Amino acid sequence: MSGLTILIPIALAMGGFGLAVFFWAMKHGQFEDLDGAANRILIDDEDEE
Repeated sequence: MSGLTILIPIALAMGGFGLAVFFWAMKHGQFEDLDGAANRILIDDEDEE
């Protein structure tokens, strides 16, 4: 039971940190171009030699 008193606050802190990072990414436009990465892999770059 004493393990839960340590693990629950750690889990809540990690969840809060993940949520804060997600909102930071949303605020800074990290998810604006979702199709760009999907289409970029299909473009065949010519090797310049």
